[in-house]
Amino acid sequence: MTPPPYALRIDTDVTKLREADRLLQDLAAELALPEDVFGCTHLVREAGRRRVALSLAGRSRAVADAVRARLTAQGHTVTDGTWDEPGRAVLFPGAAALTGTLTVAELLDRSAIDRVRVLGAPDGPGPEARLVTREFVRPRWEHHELVLAAMPAAGGTLVPFEDSDPTPCCADH
Repeated sequence: MTPPPYALRIDTDVTKLREADRLLQDLAAELALPEDVFGCTHLVREAGRRRVALSLAGRSRAVADAVRARLTAQGHTVTDGTWDEPGRAVLFPGAAALTGTLTVAELLDRSAIDRVRVLGAPDGPGPEARLVTREFVRPRWEHHELVLAAMPAAGGTLVPFEDSDPTPCCADH
């Protein structure tokens, strides 16, 4: 999948991924964004300042213009384009349908995710492989594909690599 053509960069002072996730979800609800919008977090370090920036991208210039106007009015710094760092998708088409245990085929069919990569495995999982979503799925853009990193779990299942409640020593890396 090619990223949508109308993208906005939103600078923030947020330093934690969970805060950035919440901010994106709150913005999507407040602005009543359509379900085809992608909302991503980006770890940015510029001029010695480390933070989690946001991007919103969609297929409609009108939606992008409305979002830019609203966020600018709220005091956010908004510019056209995306951040250099690949995005970690929080909002993406089909995200709400990724709950419970799904096969890889169901996950790919229900969402904008293009593929699943299993850490430490040379090949991707088969379409019948079961993924326990833990209601927290955060794929990343990799070479114009939305890719979910997963890892083996109990009972021959897979789980998303990123956990909603990471161990403090590993959080926000």
